[in-house]
Amino acid sequence: TLSSSSAASDVYKRQFKHNVKNFTSAQSSKIQKVGVIGAGQMGMGIAQVASQNAKKQVLLIDKSDTVLKKSLNFIDKLLEKNVSKGKMTAQDKSDTLSRIQTTTSMEACRDVDFAIEAVSEDINIKQSIFSTLDSVLPREAILASNTSSISITKIASFTRRPEKVIGMHFMNPVPVMKLVEVIKGLQTSDDTFKITMDLCKQMEKTTVVAQDRPGFIANRLLMPYINEAIFALMESLGSKEDIDTTMKLGTNMPMGPLILADFIGLDTCLSIMRVLYTEMGDSKYRPCPLLVKYVNAGWLGKKSGRGFYDYSSGEPKPSFLRYKRLSVGCQRLKTI
Repeated sequence: TLSSSSAASDVYKRQFKHNVKNFTSAQSSKIQKVGVIGAGQMGMGIAQVASQNAKKQVLLIDKSDTVLKKSLNFIDKLLEKNVSKGKMTAQDKSDTLSRIQTTTSMEACRDVDFAIEAVSEDINIKQSIFSTLDSVLPREAILASNTSSISITKIASFTRRPEKVIGMHFMNPVPVMKLVEVIKGLQTSDDTFKITMDLCKQMEKTTVVAQDRPGFIANRLLMPYINEAIFALMESLGSKEDIDTTMKLGTNMPMGPLILADFIGLDTCLSIMRVLYTEMGDSKYRPCPLLVKYVNAGWLGKKSGRGFYDYSSGEPKPSFLRYKRLSVGCQRLKTI
């Protein structure tokens, strides 16, 4: 009868969902070792949360041994701050560090279950890394990219396992920012997607799903905003302090667009704008000439000591500090 057929169908659907859930959980539990390629600001943050929150063994890979040592020292300091604030115990810190190993050899990835690439936004560099990972990692391993703008479908084409390639766009700084954009490429499998979502959950991250289009969600909105602020500076619409203060105190942004660009890295901002401009073909995404000039000069922001602000003394120059005090003062007024 129709009713019995419908009941049988419902039973089948419930059993199918149960099997898929069990399969995904089983696959996720098999992820014991996470490889992070690139030990810069993003890479070391991803390595920290994979070890600290997800309790995974982590292999942090970079071509520079100096960068690896610097990253481990930085992670150690961050964890020590958490201990001093009572957010974790000394044993938790020790366990987190013990799960992170470093190497300069990609060949050491042979026992990695889930690899996350976190290098600069350069398609040629990513092609080299993904081609190497594809030849070294086990066939069932998943390859993820932390790209903030480049097509996951394009990156997947550099491998022989496009169904196991996915985007995981973490936000900076990774240990603090809760969001991860997850992006499926054209051939990314549902299993790869589910396992990635589960890993994000273990890392204690909130996920959003973005389409595989230039800039995804975050940078499709953020980078044109920053780029327009740079145009405003170039056209003397206001000083850098006035532009940042306007957006911070006038629109309740947590920080101004120019100081934010410095913290992101002006080279990263330029790379993303170039991807948007090239892929979208719309003049509204044209990188500001002043941004190009600063990058050409080596003024990359906080990481280089100079961007729109001067960080040579470790903090922005006094004019920006006055802006910070003004902001604090306004916040205090709100509480009166």
